[in-house]
Amino acid sequence: YLIPSFRKRQSKALWKLSTFTMGKKSKRTRGQSQEETTTAPSLRKEIVEEETRDNLQFEDPYVDEYEEEGSEGEEEMGDELVQNQTLNPYHTTKESLEMDPSAYKMHFALRGEWPSLSFDFVRDSWGEGRTRFPHQLLAVVGTQADTPENNSVQVWKLSDLGKINQDEDEEDQDYDKPDDNDDSDDDEIDYDPILEHATVQHSGGVNRIRNHKGIVASWSDLGTVNIYSIDVEGLCMDNIKPPALINAYTGHPTEGYAMAFSSTEGRLASGDNQGNIHVFEEDFKTATPMYTSKESVEDIQWSPTETTVLAAGEVGGLVKIYDTRAPNRSMLEKTVGNADVNALSWSKLVTNLLASGCDDGNWSVWDLRKFEDPLARFTCHTTPITSMEWHPTDESMLVVSDEVGSFVYDLSVEEEEGHEKEDLPPQLLFVHSGSPQTKEVHWHPQITSCVMSTAYNGFHAFIPSNL
Repeated sequence: YLIPSFRKRQSKALWKLSTFTMGKKSKRTRGQSQEETTTAPSLRKEIVEEETRDNLQFEDPYVDEYEEEGSEGEEEMGDELVQNQTLNPYHTTKESLEMDPSAYKMHFALRGEWPSLSFDFVRDSWGEGRTRFPHQLLAVVGTQADTPENNSVQVWKLSDLGKINQDEDEEDQDYDKPDDNDDSDDDEIDYDPILEHATVQHSGGVNRIRNHKGIVASWSDLGTVNIYSIDVEGLCMDNIKPPALINAYTGHPTEGYAMAFSSTEGRLASGDNQGNIHVFEEDFKTATPMYTSKESVEDIQWSPTETTVLAAGEVGGLVKIYDTRAPNRSMLEKTVGNADVNALSWSKLVTNLLASGCDDGNWSVWDLRKFEDPLARFTCHTTPITSMEWHPTDESMLVVSDEVGSFVYDLSVEEEEGHEKEDLPPQLLFVHSGSPQTKEVHWHPQITSCVMSTAYNGFHAFIPSNL
């Protein structure tokens, strides 16, 4: 696991070996003191005789140097006892963490004027499966400011996101190795990242923001769902314009957090804290109240294949499957835990898999064909699960965030015999710590294994070195 280890040094006691040399019988005269006699011959002061023709003196250019006890050099002769203390990545720590550059192919941190609870990537026209550096990406961001009028919805363009140059010792460098990849020179250049953005004022803090093909929806903490349009082609051509408001929907009785676009038809659904789910029409100007529950709806996910099916996670540990052709009732219901369901993620590659994350830190993977016992359950997190998302191209991998950081799991890794529950799960591939109160994490849909998270201390965009 690429988990930072922290060291506390304890100096081992320095033991000196005294060497005694057996020599000829002492020729000490009566005038010599006891101190002079017991002094090692090599440390005695030499009696300088007058140089004569019969007694020539020669200077030795290689004089032995002796270091007295207690000098600075002694510390280098002693052994050091280094104790590795393993940091549990699931627990909060007061230690100041340092980033290990060798754990990342790319890492950038960005802190705005106000923190953000939510963001979403915008698909661009720069290609799929990108791996060549420097990278560039588009995103929409919503703020949580001190007053409602200070909030905004922002469109970001981040460019010149270069690769971390790993320091390599001179002895480890292979100068005779030919350079087979001509593009490697571009990867090693130190780029200065560039942020370009356009902003529109948003009434109230942004609880959640989502994007689909140039349509942006935001949940306001004042109870309004705002719909915007953005010029994606212009963003790709360096023509950055602020989002244009299409509609401010006020049909919900209270604020909410659940919001999702259908990947098949682009339909928008929103859920509020009173258990209401509204589904918008294609023009996004009107919405129909479809379902009402007794508990708050915390998250919504549309089916990646069925155009009318969606899942909702609720307070109280309940997950419901709805079909818009059958209003006011659920098709399936399952209590997935004892705590509130904060996050859901429906796999786009294996479409019968649904992941759920709860307020007690437990998260599970379910097979919707049976929807009985979970295929996998993880109880290692000690803080609430805040977000989760399946990898866009790897069917067994997903990223999960809690109040401590972001965690990448590979469910294809099997548990070995003798594994104890207290150990870290073998499916854990990568941990990005040091981001307190992480609220959302997403895979970039087009940059291979690029992850971005938002937390109290800002945004982090990174690519793990083992992915």
